[in-house]
Amino acid sequence: MARYVGPKSKIARKFKEPIFGPDKVLEKKNYPPGMHGLSKKRAKQSEYAVQLSEKQKAKYTYGILERQFAKIYTMAQRAKGVTGEVLLQLIESRLDNVVYRMGIAPTRSGARQLVGHRHITVNGEVVNVPSYILKPGDTVAVRERSKVLEVITSAVGSSNRNFPWMDFDKTTMSGKFISAPERVQIPENIKEQLIVELYSK
Repeated sequence: MARYVGPKSKIARKFKEPIFGPDKVLEKKNYPPGMHGLSKKRAKQSEYAVQLSEKQKAKYTYGILERQFAKIYTMAQRAKGVTGEVLLQLIESRLDNVVYRMGIAPTRSGARQLVGHRHITVNGEVVNVPSYILKPGDTVAVRERSKVLEVITSAVGSSNRNFPWMDFDKTTMSGKFISAPERVQIPENIKEQLIVELYSK
């Protein structure tokens, strides 16, 4: 499966949630896409369909491919703690997500691109793998020669994000990943237990 690059509003309407951020199209058309729109009768979803939909929503939200998602789930299953919560903690610990959370990029796809183009360092070393899992105490920063890029300065200047599990200094464009977040701290509306049930079948 290739990474989705199609209309984001269509996906947001599918899940009836602004999973890619504020969406004016979703506000006007808060129903699934399709030529029949509201007039089409929707059959009641099976338990499997509901679980699968929740997994797809998580994948679209974080921009993760199927194989990557399955790999993270396996890691979560082997770790101590509640599998669903650990799954989200691992996803939140990905470098591309942390770059987005810190406000270095306006979107997760933008953060993934910055990492891939070698604009981001971890503990002083350039890391160009978006799926890199950060450890508590790791320092994430914009590469020195990349600090003048307009896409970065604009994102950092307009960002007012603040999350308790990380800190970020706008003047130095660097921050620390303090720890993996608790489940209640993660703002995304994802029912992780449904994903666990799906994989447990």
